[in-house]
Amino acid sequence: MTTPIAIRHYTATHAPALRPLLLDVHTEVYADAARTDPFASPERFAEGLDHWTARPGWTCTIGYDGDQPVGYAYGAPLPPRSRWWSGLLTDVPGEVTTETGTRTYALSELMVREPWRKTGTARQLHNTLLDARNEERAALLVDQNHPKVHALYQSWGWTTLGDLRPNLSDAPVFHAMLLVLPPGAEGTGR
Repeated sequence: MTTPIAIRHYTATHAPALRPLLLDVHTEVYADAARTDPFASPERFAEGLDHWTARPGWTCTIGYDGDQPVGYAYGAPLPPRSRWWSGLLTDVPGEVTTETGTRTYALSELMVREPWRKTGTARQLHNTLLDARNEERAALLVDQNHPKVHALYQSWGWTTLGDLRPNLSDAPVFHAMLLVLPPGAEGTGR
């Protein structure tokens, strides 16, 4: 079932105004995890959010049910010489991790509030965010402690590149995943 959600697009110019909303949704979604996992704390997320919104090309989609925010997705293109791949624990050919600034869009966050989970909202946010991209591919990281999330992304066409541990304190090991975007992805309605 897909719920009728209005999805709005935003860019870095909107980030300061969106910051409280993005923090509030994260705090709600990760309330249980933040009690035991310092990597999921609101303070840690706020640092990451500020880092991501300062990146050139940052974009965000937010879903609304009426005036109620239900979830969001955001990311940014990986710059040349990106450190994104530096924590790879799996050997891959160097050309796979070479970034040009226009090759890979990194999907940093995708989260949906509890009442709207299992309604198709996550897929709507994901597709709407990536449909507007012109890069060759998208990349994301999935905590290895979340096999259902990993399986969900696989069902959407993502493939696992390998294991990766970011050079951040308390960071877990992630599955690094890739999704090939269709040529001229913008407006494809994936």
